[in-house]
Amino acid sequence: MTHAAAPARRLLLVLTALVLGACAGTAPREPEGLGPTAARALIARALPSHVQRDRDGWTADIYAAFGSIGLPVTAESACAVIAVIDQESTFQVDPQVPGLSTIAWREIEARAARLGLPRAVVRTLLKAPSRDGRSYAQRIDTAKTERELSEIFEDLIGVLPGGETLFADRNPVRTGGPMQVSIAYAESYADDRSYPYPREKGQSLRREVFTRRGGLYFGIAHLLDYPTAAYDRPLFRFADFNAGHYASRNAAFQAAVSLLTGIPLAFDGDLLREGAPADAPGQTELATRALSKRLGLDHDDIRDDLGQGRSVKFEKTRLYERVFEHVDAAERRPVPRAIVPSIRLVSPKITRKLTTEWFATRVQARHAGCLQRLGTPPPSTAKA
Repeated sequence: MTHAAAPARRLLLVLTALVLGACAGTAPREPEGLGPTAARALIARALPSHVQRDRDGWTADIYAAFGSIGLPVTAESACAVIAVIDQESTFQVDPQVPGLSTIAWREIEARAARLGLPRAVVRTLLKAPSRDGRSYAQRIDTAKTERELSEIFEDLIGVLPGGETLFADRNPVRTGGPMQVSIAYAESYADDRSYPYPREKGQSLRREVFTRRGGLYFGIAHLLDYPTAAYDRPLFRFADFNAGHYASRNAAFQAAVSLLTGIPLAFDGDLLREGAPADAPGQTELATRALSKRLGLDHDDIRDDLGQGRSVKFEKTRLYERVFEHVDAAERRPVPRAIVPSIRLVSPKITRKLTTEWFATRVQARHAGCLQRLGTPPPSTAKA
């Protein structure tokens, strides 16, 4: 080999190594989660023993939701879903609600009162026959589930004279299905992604929430289909399922602001009071403004960043980064980036004093029990 050929050969070897290295760097990675057969088997094993009826159907619909959304099936994610279903409905597609007719009449009469309609007039209107032959009043009196009640209100709004006025096109049944997912969330989620199941002509998306497949699809999306880099325990995702996405992260931000300012705040995860004008800020915004000079942000900057509070983008704002930079320095340690929000649960269906913390800890206990059934140790610091 000549001296001139040697450098060329070395160059060729270097180029070959670079190409091979590049190929190795872009080679397909092993997919996260389990393959289809293993995933179905894991979900089936994770179901609680009290699920005696149609275990195969529950397994199929849970797996289909993961696949349709594009989420990986792992022991942790499958058990998170199963824990929420068990807490919310004990695996009933359309769970019965005690005293539902009383709740419904209270809602109807409250709306009528706001409109100035006498109670007697409303009761007379509801004696009209509905689509199934019974009067609306009879159907309300015998309603046992939210699906039944939702369908009554849909008929009332669309058919009964005065129904549209009384309910202003708003069905007061706001959650449904085996995961008790918000119907408003389901409708919003479907605006961004095609619903994967066929629907009968004219059937509303609302009605799909009350089916097993639809309730699981939207419930699993609400629980798992959003990034939570700030979370180191599933507990916070369970709290968010109850209180709204990023409520746990936002509550930690409120705690950090309270530490820096000494101003007591409600750690409820609501950073910006909805519809509040700039000259009448909410509690959290007002307290954060007290840090304006220290953070190098004016009031408009603060409001703009707080407006990202329902998005993962909030964690990249100057406000979030600077608040935690200051509080970590003041405390001489990293403070928590997520805490369970302090929220009292208020609903016509709730008759006890319950909180988001109560809900999240109950679901976490079920999650740990599910992992135990699978022989998987509970995550300690793994991302939820």
